[in-house]
Amino acid sequence: MWTEEDNKLKKTFQFDDFVQAFSFMTRVAIVAEKMDHHPNWSNVYNQVNIELNTHDAGNIVTERDHKLAAEIDKLI
Repeated sequence: MWTEEDNKLKKTFQFDDFVQAFSFMTRVAIVAEKMDHHPNWSNVYNQVNIELNTHDAGNIVTERDHKLAAEIDKLI
């Protein structure tokens, strides 16, 4: 479940291993590029942490972030 705090939508995804985590990040990257809306994220081994907000709107959560979050959830 995505949570909203500190003007960001946040979610942590956990996978079986690094390859699955990196594969997920690759799929997210393709979707984000098509939407021209890119996440702040980090990856350690099998875990991917994603934070979304809209820089052009003053670093707040907007509808663009919710749309990207919904698309990311479809990739699981």
